[in-house]
Amino acid sequence: MAYDLVVIGSGPGGYVCAVKAAQLGLKVAVVEKRATYGGTCLNIGCIPSKALLHASEVFAHTSHGIDVLGVEVTTPKLNLDKMMAHKDATVKSNTDGVAFLFKKNKIDGILGTGRVLSAGKVAVKAEDGSEQVLETRNIVIATGSDVAGIPGVQVEIDEQVIISSTGGIALKKVPETLIVVGGGVIGLELGSVWQRLGAKVTVVEYLDTILGGMDGEVSKQFQRMLAKQGFDFKLGAKVTGVEKSGAGAKVTYEPVKGGEAQTLEAEVVLIATGRKPYTAGLGLEEAGVALDNRGRVEIDGHFKTNVDGIYAIGDVVRGPMLAHKAEDEGVALAEILAGQAGHVNYDVIPGVVYTQPEVASVGKTEEELKAAGIAYKVGKFPFTANGRARAMLQTDGFVKILADKETDRVLGGHIVGFGAGEMIHEIAVLMEFGGSSEDLGRTCHAHPTMSEAVKEAALATFFKPIHM
Repeated sequence: MAYDLVVIGSGPGGYVCAVKAAQLGLKVAVVEKRATYGGTCLNIGCIPSKALLHASEVFAHTSHGIDVLGVEVTTPKLNLDKMMAHKDATVKSNTDGVAFLFKKNKIDGILGTGRVLSAGKVAVKAEDGSEQVLETRNIVIATGSDVAGIPGVQVEIDEQVIISSTGGIALKKVPETLIVVGGGVIGLELGSVWQRLGAKVTVVEYLDTILGGMDGEVSKQFQRMLAKQGFDFKLGAKVTGVEKSGAGAKVTYEPVKGGEAQTLEAEVVLIATGRKPYTAGLGLEEAGVALDNRGRVEIDGHFKTNVDGIYAIGDVVRGPMLAHKAEDEGVALAEILAGQAGHVNYDVIPGVVYTQPEVASVGKTEEELKAAGIAYKVGKFPFTANGRARAMLQTDGFVKILADKETDRVLGGHIVGFGAGEMIHEIAVLMEFGGSSEDLGRTCHAHPTMSEAVKEAALATFFKPIHM
């Protein structure tokens, strides 16, 4: 065999799997259909959206709210072209970084569209139409996901007026009005970017809450914060149509619980209703690889499909569609293929919404614990009582910790606040080692820091907080 491992897809799952496997001594090739490595995440997803989120937050913060700190500036002017150039430079830096990692670890990067011919054989069709066949001991499907669209509704996405997340990071001008169909992470993040830059944003969501599976209390509080920023919400609304209208587009929806249909119009409509596994054209059916009823590749507990020698990881398999989940699966699978023990703890995978304030979560929500019949206790602490938060004018939000009522083992942590995405990790590490809220509450935290609110929430869980 020419290779020990051929990975189809160079997103976070694919490239991390390839690098780890190469580090463990395997001969590896990666097939990528884009001109640059990194998949959706680095090219048109996580990385460019975070660049725009940061840039737009700086613009919004400079535009209002810093005079109370004694910083007086003239009204800032938006240069959208320059902001987009920053985004593009960030993307290039990251995709170039993956190419460097391939070179450093002697991984063969092969550009072209990959297709599984059978166990041990992958065909790669180049842009010029030529095709080569790679022979390998193992194949990993790491092709990620694609825009899901709206179930039962035909929508023509032109990435100009009716856009997906791809168009959402590349608009040529700030729309006066923007309708976001879907109140999940992607919709709220991109909605935040354009709201900060001047758009009037309306979110239309099928559920009665935003952020779907997030903790209910967190979702409600966060929605209030976004409403204060200027977001408008239409919840419990089933979208029945999206089409171009005049200089923009219109969205027709009807109340899920029944009622008359209503129509909203906007300059731009963003379809952000989630993502679906990308399996088209991979030859999986012909190779006998089984998919489940949601179009995901079926795997066992070691990422193996029903066909020997073919594996799958990331968005294309079960579990949350998160880049870091895919990365951990890639590492675990590489270790398994190298004869070691690989494992992913799916109970400790943090999720972050990179808005302002941020929302971060790990482990179970209250709703999940109630549904499972697990007796639990709750500890909460608001950032209004945190000295560093007051000094930074970042008092929105709170920390919430859930622990087993009998053992005090921490089962979940939820944070709404400035820097929540960084603070969530100490709760994740604690949970990884089976720690208790008392363990966390008795751990010395530097003062003054935002993280002291995490300690205080832990204190509130097993006994009483000090500063509230």
